[in-house]
Amino acid sequence: MALHPSEVLYAGGRPFPTLAACEHYAGSEKLIGKALQLQKELGPIFDITADCEDGAPAGGEIEHATMVARLLNAPENTHGRMGVRIHDAHHEFWRADLEILLREAAPRIPYVVLPKATGLADVQTQLAWMSDTLARRQSTAKIPVHVLIETPGALRDAWQIAALPEVESLDFGLMDFVSAHHGAIPATAMRSPGQFTHPLIVRAKCEIAAAALGNGIVPAHNVTTEFRDPAVVAEDARRARLEFGFLRMWSIHPNQIEPIVEAMQPDFAEVEEAGAILLAAQDADWGPIQREGRLHDRASYRYYWELLQRARSTGMTVAEPAFSRFFPYPQP
Repeated sequence: MALHPSEVLYAGGRPFPTLAACEHYAGSEKLIGKALQLQKELGPIFDITADCEDGAPAGGEIEHATMVARLLNAPENTHGRMGVRIHDAHHEFWRADLEILLREAAPRIPYVVLPKATGLADVQTQLAWMSDTLARRQSTAKIPVHVLIETPGALRDAWQIAALPEVESLDFGLMDFVSAHHGAIPATAMRSPGQFTHPLIVRAKCEIAAAALGNGIVPAHNVTTEFRDPAVVAEDARRARLEFGFLRMWSIHPNQIEPIVEAMQPDFAEVEEAGAILLAAQDADWGPIQREGRLHDRASYRYYWELLQRARSTGMTVAEPAFSRFFPYPQP
């Protein structure tokens, strides 16, 4: 029986995470409900992050986390792709967030976002408490974390944070990062084109993408504040992917989701080539092959397999027979 690429290409290594190209943030019960309905209609081409940090009203943190836990377990959470953002490690309610969410909905949480870390130690503190809480409840849930890099200290420790085994994504928090520089970076760097040209922001984006990709995890790009003009959103996503290597981007309005997903899609011709190369490789029992005058082996096979998975996660159609051989679930 022919071996699947996931069985062959990562022997002894960690497979690259397959995450949707868009991460949509929603805070209130109404907005989370609308996002779940849209996800049901479009399919899991975007993740939803229910926000227990900025989305929680002051004084209502406990009730907010309880509401999010209820929605995680609701039948409307069709695809099980709604993660949560909790408070930061210096906030009085972060333990309460985790206690409620893990107690009520641990098996339904695909990831937890950790914001405003001032460095590696903050991330380790929250990871340790999360692990202890799951163990105390005898839960077998394995919940990855996404770490927001939005302070100079977290940027300094980005490579160490990305190397933690629980981390599957580094996310750039542009607004807080600019604010953390005490006015030295102008407000124009919070939007385009400044966010792609200011040297300190360019440095941060390059370092985050390099740290994430260098440790085999996903770099996620910050939001764009424009939501009325889809062309602006798409151009920001395109630049994030092609110029800086980001494979995922935040959305803060439903109008941003589809432009982001489409801009993050791989080139169609590359997807077709990836399918053909992987089919030939599988027919050769994953030994070296020659195609159109070029040699390929398992190093290039990994590249093309991840490209094919990214095509699927962004809603692209994978042509037969590659689809039936490599993807045992329906086309979008």
